Amino acid sequence: MNQDKYLTISALTKYLKFKFDTDDHLRTVFLKGEISNFKAHTSGHFYFSLKDEASKINAIMFATNAKKVNFVPTEGMKVFVTGRISIYEATGGYQIYVEKMEQDGIGDLYVAFEKLKQDLAKEGLFDPAHKKPIPKFPVRIGIVTAPTGAAIKDILSTIKRRFPICETILFPALVQGENAASDIANKIDMAAQYQIDTLIVGRGGGSIEDLWPFNEEIVARAIYHSTIPIISAIGHEIDYTISDFVSDLRAPTPTGAAEIAVPNLVDLISHIEQLKIRLKESVLGKLNYNKLLLDSLKSSYVIKTPMVMYENKQQKIDLMLSKISTLIEHKIENSKKTLEFLSKNHILVQPQHIYEPKKLELKQLIEKLELLNPMGVLKRGYTLTYQNDQLIQSVHDIGDEPIEIQFYDGKIIAKEIEKVE
Repeated sequence: MNQDKYLTISALTKYLKFKFDTDDHLRTVFLKGEISNFKAHTSGHFYFSLKDEASKINAIMFATNAKKVNFVPTEGMKVFVTGRISIYEATGGYQIYVEKMEQDGIGDLYVAFEKLKQDLAKEGLFDPAHKKPIPKFPVRIGIVTAPTGAAIKDILSTIKRRFPICETILFPALVQGENAASDIANKIDMAAQYQIDTLIVGRGGGSIEDLWPFNEEIVARAIYHSTIPIISAIGHEIDYTISDFVSDLRAPTPTGAAEIAVPNLVDLISHIEQLKIRLKESVLGKLNYNKLLLDSLKSSYVIKTPMVMYENKQQKIDLMLSKISTLIEHKIENSKKTLEFLSKNHILVQPQHIYEPKKLELKQLIEKLELLNPMGVLKRGYTLTYQNDQLIQSVHDIGDEPIEIQFYDGKIIAKEIEKVE
């Protein structure tokens, strides 16, 4: 077997790279496309993909050129780029090394994302008032994600490491593709049938297209109507979806969601031990304080000589009784003086001094009444004439009815009357 005709992978890659680098058509290439899976590295380099309806190409823009970009590249943004095409030997993949980038517009997915975000915000789905608190010590946690992949492994391993006494229930769901959104929404609704304290909904990183099911309205409404507190854990820290805004809490990564969902058992045990120490110190401090207080009371002058307190109280009572006795004596003395003064009053000694003037005044009043008494007039021979119980003052007042004549000692009734004028 002639092995000389066989090339190594490295040799082939170097050859293809040489071909790419020496091709005049690939040294300066002008492309337009939509940014996808964008990452800004801490070194200042930009890593992303450019795509259109049918194809995708990886792209890198080194920091020296990235500094010249006067806008912030984002997912779904349409751009014009200038660069060279070459092969990255480590992977054998071809990519464009971008030297210049200009903004062309916003991709259709990004437009749809912003529109739905604004509509749901106006409707109140993002209102903090609807956010439910995440339980501090959950008994059972539900997870809506793909049954395979790094996300579920990271979540389960983190929960087991931090809080192994917590039970987990996986609701396997499609997290990418045409039917993913409805499947995720169904699994969120299904979780309500279980006694779950917290629900984690998410997946690992990916492009905007990969994460798009979590931007669908059906998923947003399922999260909003869920009675279980939900933590969203979608993609990486820089990835934001509609589900993140609706959820009760957003985690930067699936691992971060697990760390938020459960406490660290080691930290809890340590905290409990610290509380025990503080409680013990507090109890001992209280006991020592009360012991000192008791010793102070036992050695006090009053406790040692309790009769002193009794004597002081007795002295106070004697003083009060003395004051009361003095007040009573003063009151009696004043009453005696008043009585003595009244007994010497001339009215009580000679009451006739008041009676005689009053007797004379009474006699005078009687005499006046006698003068006014009509019966006294009748005694002198006068009479009073009445008809129908009315006093007759004139002959013209007399009618045909009988009249009654009142004398001093009686009265008569006259039936036949003759008027003489």
